[in-house]
Amino acid sequence: MAVVNAAMEVPSSLPAPKLFKLYTDFNNIAPKAEPQTYKSVTTIDGVNHVTYSDESRFNSAKIRFDAMDKEKLTLSYTIIEGDILLGKLESASLHVDFIPSANGGSVYKQTMVFKCKGDSKLTEEEVTQAKEWYTNTVKAFEAYAIAHPEVC
Repeated sequence: MAVVNAAMEVPSSLPAPKLFKLYTDFNNIAPKAEPQTYKSVTTIDGVNHVTYSDESRFNSAKIRFDAMDKEKLTLSYTIIEGDILLGKLESASLHVDFIPSANGGSVYKQTMVFKCKGDSKLTEEEVTQAKEWYTNTVKAFEAYAIAHPEVC
């Protein structure tokens, strides 16, 4: 089984605690902030069931929440099921740090570990697409928070 590691950083104008707070309310915020991607997110037996919008290239995912540290502003979760795994992956584990920046904003820093099925391997293009996907979500959350300051 091949393992592919990737990392990315996205600067945000939001302070790290505010961006972190948005992500801890992902179930509610995602469909509002990025309706072109997320139709709904519900939690059943501790697993988030994501239904993507008709405009998305994916239909669904199941995401297990692994850890959260409110003091260090970190989250970890694993995508365990769904077509978002491209039929190539056993799982995708993600760790996110919300890092304060000198300008009062923050940096969304994410590391990803993709565990491939059998002899499958992700292409560079698929890794780039994953990074773009998460970058778009960070920017959508940021825009939503700016337009709706009451959410954080």
